[in-house]
Amino acid sequence: MNRAVQVTYFLLRVVAGFLFLQTGGLVLFGWFGGMPGQPSPPPLMSQTGIGGVLEFFGGIAIMLGLFTRPVAFILSGMMAVAYWQFHAPQGGWPVQNQGMPAVLFCFIFLYMAAQGAGNWSLDALVRHKRAAAASAG
Repeated sequence: MNRAVQVTYFLLRVVAGFLFLQTGGLVLFGWFGGMPGQPSPPPLMSQTGIGGVLEFFGGIAIMLGLFTRPVAFILSGMMAVAYWQFHAPQGGWPVQNQGMPAVLFCFIFLYMAAQGAGNWSLDALVRHKRAAAASAG
């Protein structure tokens, strides 16, 4: 059973990171047709630009399992802000205001911030190398 938990958590982390990477690519690089109604990428120091940077590079970090706890915590907060700033004013329930992805990502990343990267990650590899170096030295 433990192996199945490790595999499914690894898949959740990689898929969530990959989806975020795509969204950041859409914002920053115009992938998949770019942002609707925007002919060019937003300025990097705008709210949308900062969000794109967090989504793209945060998605890569989550996929790799690198600095997972702090990155996931930041992304969880970003999704909470996205929900309350952009979706909640459009209606009371996530199903009405198209906020379900933001809510799901918020809580998935919050879980990852609490859980860490898992055994199949760069965080685990670094942890094992440090432990081996400490025991050797």
